[in-house]
Amino acid sequence: MSILRRSFAPLLIAATLLTADIALPGAAQAAAPAEAHAGGKVAIGFFTQWSIYNGFLEKDLISDGAASKLTEINYAFSSVSAAGLCTSGDSWADYQKPFTADQAVNGVADTSAQALAGNFNQLRELKAKYPKLKIVMSIGGWSWSGQFSQIASTAAGRQAFVNSCVDQYLNGNIPGLAPGAAKGIFDGLDIDWEYPNEPGNGNPYGPQDTPDYTALLQSFRGAVDQAGAANGERYVLTADVSPNQYTAAQQLQLPQLAKSLDWFNVMTLDFHGAWENQTDFTSNLLPDPKDPQAANDKFSILQSVQYYEQHGVPADKIALELPYYAHAWTGVANVNNGLYQSATGASAEDQAAYNVVVNQPGTVHYDPVTASIWKYDPASETFYSYDSPQTLTEKGLYIDLAGLRGASVWSLDEDTTSGALTNALTASMF
Repeated sequence: MSILRRSFAPLLIAATLLTADIALPGAAQAAAPAEAHAGGKVAIGFFTQWSIYNGFLEKDLISDGAASKLTEINYAFSSVSAAGLCTSGDSWADYQKPFTADQAVNGVADTSAQALAGNFNQLRELKAKYPKLKIVMSIGGWSWSGQFSQIASTAAGRQAFVNSCVDQYLNGNIPGLAPGAAKGIFDGLDIDWEYPNEPGNGNPYGPQDTPDYTALLQSFRGAVDQAGAANGERYVLTADVSPNQYTAAQQLQLPQLAKSLDWFNVMTLDFHGAWENQTDFTSNLLPDPKDPQAANDKFSILQSVQYYEQHGVPADKIALELPYYAHAWTGVANVNNGLYQSATGASAEDQAAYNVVVNQPGTVHYDPVTASIWKYDPASETFYSYDSPQTLTEKGLYIDLAGLRGASVWSLDEDTTSGALTNALTASMF
């Protein structure tokens, strides 16, 4: 408890900096759209399409407590076809796989007479059990962002793409299924283009992406609102965006985007990782004065939030995306307990889930200056950077104190069976 109390001082300082020293542009504040559902914080968990192949099912969100604590589940992901339309990247997982009685949320086996099965039907059953829980379709992601630049480059391409996404996920018209088979499952769309005017996963890109991205989200806003009016709903529109204030975030027309979006999910994770040959923090809350990185490679959540606020995004339109996994380096000498040391490469546990890393050998160390932990095992020369219940508690307190919209987490299958991470985050944030 003494360590946790020592961390409160920098947290309060950080919140004070945000609320007192940074003046948001008045025009951006005035332009924020009215929202029927706005006002409360959000706690979002990403449920991955493929987690069912590893034995993590929608019903596990009940047993680990996530379904009762989250406000929203983002389903990752919808793919994007070569023709520039929303499409399933795995139709078996999405809406074809029959769930047995012991796998199903409601304890009833799927039958061939159902209009749809798979994850979509399980999400529908989860919503029936937790009516206040929102389900949002996330589109793109690291692997499926390759078509965005071309799609967004013309008005016709943008509109065709937007119409296909709205028709499938908000109107429920999944190709090959009965009309409206998936209607009522999804409460909005989350656009995950990684990244405008940045290569991401080797994707096409160019400077035209900056205005085209703004135009694309404007098209989404109009179509989402139109569908909501027709269906008697108020659909959510969000976007997952880079925390990198030195490059990727500079490609975004933030004041204009803020008018179209309910909020941004700023991906404040992967600040550093095993692709680098030096150990460092991957999602530190506060700036690190001892960070040996070059000036344009020093990151923290606080710095990212400051950048977004200083460039026209109100605090209540910023949600932090936080990791439930670790980055891990190997070949790290036992100096400074492994921190800021050279490494020979990625450990076999790199990007392993918290529920795996927490049980790996090593000693956990805490840095109160950055509100971060790391684990170092001198026997295997392995260094891990990740979040724990303690650091997520601190991040939740920061979100509350700074007046941010909330948090999203990647991903729910990486928590413990008792929901240790989600419990800590939501208990401190709300």
